[in-house]
Amino acid sequence: MQYQISSSSAADIQASCIVVTLDQSGKLSEAAAAIDSASGGFLQARIDARDISGKTAETLLLPAVSGIKAQRVLLVGSGKDAVKAAAAQKILTAIAAATSKLDGEIALALTGLASDELPESWWAEQTAMAFGNALYKFTETKGKKDDEEAPRAPESLIWLGGDVAAALAKGDAVANGVNFAKELGNMPPNICTPSYLAGQAQALASDAALDVTVLDEAELEKMGAGAFVSVAKGSSEPGKMIVMKYMGAGEGQPAHMILGKGITFDTGGISLKPGQKMDEMKYDMCGAASVFGTMKTLLQLKPAINVIGMVTSAENMPAGNASKPGDVVTSLSGKTIEILNTDAEGRLVLCDALTYGIDNFKPASVVDIATLTGACMAALGEVNSGLFTQDEALAEQLQSAAKYSCDKVWRLPLEEDYQDLLDSNFADMANIGGPLAGATTAACFLSRFTEGTPWAHLDIAGTAWVGGAKKGATGRPVPLLVNYLLAK
Repeated sequence: MQYQISSSSAADIQASCIVVTLDQSGKLSEAAAAIDSASGGFLQARIDARDISGKTAETLLLPAVSGIKAQRVLLVGSGKDAVKAAAAQKILTAIAAATSKLDGEIALALTGLASDELPESWWAEQTAMAFGNALYKFTETKGKKDDEEAPRAPESLIWLGGDVAAALAKGDAVANGVNFAKELGNMPPNICTPSYLAGQAQALASDAALDVTVLDEAELEKMGAGAFVSVAKGSSEPGKMIVMKYMGAGEGQPAHMILGKGITFDTGGISLKPGQKMDEMKYDMCGAASVFGTMKTLLQLKPAINVIGMVTSAENMPAGNASKPGDVVTSLSGKTIEILNTDAEGRLVLCDALTYGIDNFKPASVVDIATLTGACMAALGEVNSGLFTQDEALAEQLQSAAKYSCDKVWRLPLEEDYQDLLDSNFADMANIGGPLAGATTAACFLSRFTEGTPWAHLDIAGTAWVGGAKKGATGRPVPLLVNYLLAK
């Protein structure tokens, strides 16, 4: 999508649609009042007729209005009080939904909603993201009829206000990263395999700013990554560890690492999952998808930072050579692990990736992202991702990025008292900690492979996708990760 900035008035802008607002008291914004004046009170007549009340995110799409140059007017309610972030997202989502099937240019006069808390640049950035979300549709595996017309969609957005070009560009880049993560997450698992993800990384590397290395299962087994191999060996699809290096600040500067869990399908292994909703286990690679989406955004923005994007990918399948409950394996770190449940496989592929990444790249910080535990979903639902870290500075950075991006997290405990739950009679640790505090014990397990490095874990089991009739990947937490990294 193209973006423009204009100083024209709302009544004079030539566009397919002009978007203006009113509050719940019926007061028109300055831009809406200009249209009302130019049209001889047409908008006020609609308010008086109770066609719209001004409730938050309420919309009324009107045809051509005499006296103005835009072909349509979209009136949008801004509610009773000063607009907060949650209400702002609802407003922008409603605007994008109401105009996403219109062609031509969509002009937006939203500067009257800006505040110290939510400045104009924030509104512009979030607008680009809202339109990116509204325009995304998964079509890769759907057939196309010969007589099917291309869907109508806006060609450009025109921002009426100040110079927010950088904010619009950032929002567009984040939206593209989010949609890339969605596309990978939504791909069926017979297509989106570990090898497919490796191919996607190589495709990104057509941009010279990205260097990609792919380690295959045989290489990882040879180097001693027994935890990873214990998961990957049960599938005919070979596992992969993918390393994407973006060095925008130069080789001499520290790099920050993001690591995504990429289980492209999770049956649970020998500890087989129930059949109901098992199709949704294609989304067990959404942590990896978020890393891909973040790297795509960075390649579009080209910031002066260094980022190592790692993906550890495998299928978790039941087979004659699959791991069994009771097996003991040796991780790349040399620590031994008793596998009590083969469905706790994400931490096994992640722990070897953490060891490899920290040993080889000495990152200044590490954030891993994983659809790791149902326990986190039970605790936080589909609203917040779970945040675990003992590094206060890193926690503050991630929480700040989450607040700004509206990509919410909630910090959960990661205390030494929980470590005892991972005790094993037969190995250095078990891969599960029992029925209680499952999200925390999973984080405790990972923490044992990060000593000496600032590290945080994001459990996105409840936020990476939605089920039911609207089933699909969300692209979270790409907005959070991008804003976190750009603040480095």
